[in-house]
Amino acid sequence: MAPGKTSFGYAVIGLGGLGSAAAYWLSKRAPGEVLGLEQFELGHERGESQDHSRIIRLTYHTPEYVKFAQAAYRAWAALEDDAEEQLVVKCGELNFWPDRTTLNEDAFNRSMQVCDVPFERLSAADVTKRFPQFRFDGDIHAIYQPDGGLVGAIKANAAHRRLACRNGATLRDNMPVSGLRQINGGYEISAGGQTFEAEKLIIAAGPWTNRVLGYLGQSVPLKVTHEQVSYFASPHLEKFRPDRFPVWIWMILDNYYGFPAYGAEGVKIAKDRFAPTDPDTRSFDPDLTNQDELRQFLSRHLPEAVGPLLYTKTCLLTHTPDTDFILDRVPGHPNCVATVGATHAFKFASVIGQTMADMLQLGATPHDIAAFRFDRDRLKAGEKTRFEIDGFAEQQCAAH
Repeated sequence: MAPGKTSFGYAVIGLGGLGSAAAYWLSKRAPGEVLGLEQFELGHERGESQDHSRIIRLTYHTPEYVKFAQAAYRAWAALEDDAEEQLVVKCGELNFWPDRTTLNEDAFNRSMQVCDVPFERLSAADVTKRFPQFRFDGDIHAIYQPDGGLVGAIKANAAHRRLACRNGATLRDNMPVSGLRQINGGYEISAGGQTFEAEKLIIAAGPWTNRVLGYLGQSVPLKVTHEQVSYFASPHLEKFRPDRFPVWIWMILDNYYGFPAYGAEGVKIAKDRFAPTDPDTRSFDPDLTNQDELRQFLSRHLPEAVGPLLYTKTCLLTHTPDTDFILDRVPGHPNCVATVGATHAFKFASVIGQTMADMLQLGATPHDIAAFRFDRDRLKAGEKTRFEIDGFAEQQCAAH
């Protein structure tokens, strides 16, 4: 960046998982013309994106999501090539289906079949034979998908930002936005006591989305919740490395989900809490009841994973009423695109960033993102929260 440069072709507000990806993909076509603004320090842990691992998978409930997930794998592969670093680990994925569930297994399986995604149905005995770490009785079966795995979230975020800077992007942290207005078809942004101009704008502000949209006279119905994950120091940790243990999800509302040991010397497990919070005043204290529930689940179903609690990490999730992403031009602002990850976006982070860049730089995207529009009925309604909508649970299991 030229010293004192304050005018850019593109600006990105928010440099978490999605905003960092957008800055990277924008910078590939517009070297030196991308400004990224983050209200906290880069790599902070106050939001949604910063942990060792996030699940990546092709097991989704509609063909449109499966196809977008396939595109996500391609975007991550392109980033890995550019970064010369492995970011996706394909350790396989198990979805456990109990006899009583709130979800529609047929929708998941049909969607994968339509998109030529291979998978296997395993009985409880089959699961134990292939992955002896698990203990389940005969009232459950599983779907195994070999391409599932994890994205190294911390490493991926850093790679997006590092390569964006290599491409001449200017990324500024500790720059909270205090004003935003449209001028001459572009935008004037006040942040951190400074003023910048950009011809086109991306808003990727996560739990703070409505604060930024409010400057443009817009808002969307969102709910922010306080979540957490825990790492247990198993005495049998070698059995839980990615070459021997998959990511897994218990396919029911308030689902448990877990990971192999990656990035920390512990087995990672979580259970959804859905505890509403304010992102500015939320606590970082762990929920001890949730920790106990995780230990009990491990004792029943993954006994060799049980060990001392290594640590519990809190985070936020931002929910839309229908659990679908927002990924669209802001109404009345053709030069501004906004996104909300709706709790399950990290696996899509790079392709979402690529899609936003395409929309602003090429005018269109090859992906079917019609379900993510601002003007969709279930987003406009807004009177129901995701906890009250019939289809909530089916999509929530895609959150991890």
